[in-house]
Order: sequence, then C-alpha cells, then structure tokens
Amino acid sequence: MHVGTLAAVMAYYRRDLSLLLGGCITAIAEQQSNEHSRLLAYLAIASIPVALVGLLAGEFVGEYLRNLPMIAGATLLFGLLMAYADRYSRGRSTFKDITLSVAIVIGLFQALALWPGVSRSGITITAGLLLGLSRADAARLSFLLSIPVISGAGLLKTTEFVRTGVSVDWLLLGAAALTAAVVAFLSIALFLRLLDRVGLMPFVYYRIALAIVLCGLWLT
Repeated sequence: MHVGTLAAVMAYYRRDLSLLLGGCITAIAEQQSNEHSRLLAYLAIASIPVALVGLLAGEFVGEYLRNLPMIAGATLLFGLLMAYADRYSRGRSTFKDITLSVAIVIGLFQALALWPGVSRSGITITAGLLLGLSRADAARLSFLLSIPVISGAGLLKTTEFVRTGVSVDWLLLGAAALTAAVVAFLSIALFLRLLDRVGLMPFVYYRIALAIVLCGLWLT
C-alpha cells in the first residue's frame, strides 16, 4: 500500500522529479553541479540515516516500541514538537535555502519515524520549519524524501515475498495499492492547502486527541 502512496507522490511532484533528473544529466555532461543536481545529492544523503537505523534497529523497534504506551507517548511528544515548530515559523519574513546541513538534519529526524506513532511526513516538516525553511519548502522536501525511503522498503519487502515463496494475493495487493495511490494523491493536494492556510495546528490537535484515546485504551 505504501507503494501506492509512492506512485501518488511521484505523480504529484512529477515536474520536480523531471527537473532533478534533467539537472543531474546536465551536471554530468558539464561536469559541474547545479541547483537540481545538488538537491538530488542532498536527498540521497538525507536518506542514509533512516536506512541504517532500519537495518540496525528494526528488531528493537518491533520488540520495544510497538506497544500502546510507546505509541501514545510518541504521538503526544512529537505532536507538541510540531506545535512548537508551527508557532516558531509564524511571521517569519525570511527563509533559509535547502543546504546539505539542513538535509542531513532532516534526514536524522526522518529516522525517528521508525518509532511507531511518529509521522514521517510530520517529523520531517517539523524539522524543516525548526531549521528555518518555509512551509512550502519543508513540505516539498519531506515528500521528495519519501521517494527513496518507500522505494527501498517496497523493493525489500517484494524481494522477501518472492524469495521466501510466501503465498501472496498480488491482485488484492494491487487493488489496495491503487486505492492508496488515488487517496494519497488527493490527500497531498488537500494537505498542502491546509498547511499553507492554517499551518500544522489541526494535525497537532488530532495527535493530542489520538494520544488521549491510546492512553485510555492502555489504562483499560
């Protein structure tokens, strides 16, 4: 299903992807980096932390972090951090450009998304705002960063299915992926409009409410 969301992101940001690819080809031909080739390199470097943490700490996450109190704690903690980032970014008249250091820090924050309850897009946008990016740039970088992450995870899981010979209903998975792609494409458009107009606070309120519900389930 995440592969469906990957298709939606690539379709929505197809112009950006075209520019990145064109910039990379131009940089190779001219043997000189440009804006788009640098951004592509930043995306690759920023994807390394989550890959390393996923390989080294995957079992730890599954055993110790995938439970109600830990998920509720992550939902609340990073919801409050999101609220701080939203308030911190309001009224800012100047914004930073996307640099290598910014990309690396956002990549480190993205690795935290392996903790269940931490939204990958939420934490990367939050990091971008804290680092001085505009809402539009933070969201754009967050969604572009999802492409290598989801691609790698999807390839790994598909290879695992094929290698182990597990019986898989590929038609059912295909239908689920297609549904996810359509819903994700519409959700991206809606999310970006909300982010531009009202910021992150609606998502903060949602996370606080969800954390309360999860705590209630845990206590009962």
